[in-house]
Amino acid sequence: MTADDERKAVTVVGDIQGWHAHVYFDGESAPVAQRVRDQVSERFDIRMGRWHEKLVGPHPRWSYQIGFSPEQFADVISWLALNRSGLTVFIHPETGDDLIDHTAHTIWMGEMLDLNLEMFRR
Repeated sequence: MTADDERKAVTVVGDIQGWHAHVYFDGESAPVAQRVRDQVSERFDIRMGRWHEKLVGPHPRWSYQIGFSPEQFADVISWLALNRSGLTVFIHPETGDDLIDHTAHTIWMGEMLDLNLEMFRR
């Protein structure tokens, strides 16, 4: 990240319009991912993204997205921390700057993976 990117990365909590958690899985872990998806969607009033059995966007594995509000952050993230069943979860805020949100503002549960960020650098 450049010095300019680091300066832009310093924002305030009020800049966060929402959060995304991307749950990663593969063919072998798909049943576990489906169980986690069912449980989180039953427990919280959240926006569930599509189930992708292919690479989508910057994501290096199959995934689905969980969208939630800043007010739900503590509850949703705490639940995922305790109930992700070993799956990798990539979490980022929505501030309007996709590159910074997917680099400087990230939270990982499980394995940290490299994202394909080229789409945000155009």
